[in-house]
Amino acid sequence: QVQLVESGGGLVQPGGSLRLSCVGSGFKFKDYTLSWYREAPGKERELVARIGSFGVSLRHADAVRGRFTISRENAKNTMYLQMNNLKPEDTAVYKCGRQENWSLEPNYWGQGTQVTVSS
Repeated sequence: QVQLVESGGGLVQPGGSLRLSCVGSGFKFKDYTLSWYREAPGKERELVARIGSFGVSLRHADAVRGRFTISRENAKNTMYLQMNNLKPEDTAVYKCGRQENWSLEPNYWGQGTQVTVSS
């Protein structure tokens, strides 16, 4: 079955960095568009970044552009989110998702990893 497992979250001070990973299994990883979303208390789920199957097509939300970078290594069935210059408003549960094409929402999700930015 399709599985997505995130890791790499934690507590970091403002201005710090983290790298999240999402490992996929149970499907042909290289064939799918993948996304990072985040969920914060009291807020709607928000798209953070999206990456096409070949890693060429990229999209980053305005709130993170220039600070976060999405990437993938298909040989390792792994997607990454490098997060630099973190801000308190980046605090959320970060989830990776797999979708059938670029325009659709993910239909498979990981369990999420908590990122907390606080001094």
